[in-house]
Amino acid sequence: AKGFEVLSRRWVVERTFGWMTRWRRLVRDYERRIDVSQAMIFVAMGANLIRRNAHP
Repeated sequence: AKGFEVLSRRWVVERTFGWMTRWRRLVRDYERRIDVSQAMIFVAMGANLIRRNAHP
């Protein structure tokens, strides 16, 4: 395909990355170990889910 083409549901992924960048440790790659970085992503997404469910 030539030129710009809108991908379906791409905004969902971009919105999720936007939510993750609210956490300062996730903005830059501070962690040396992958499992610690993965744990921080789980914590950030868990907090996001809790916040969204607490304030419907």
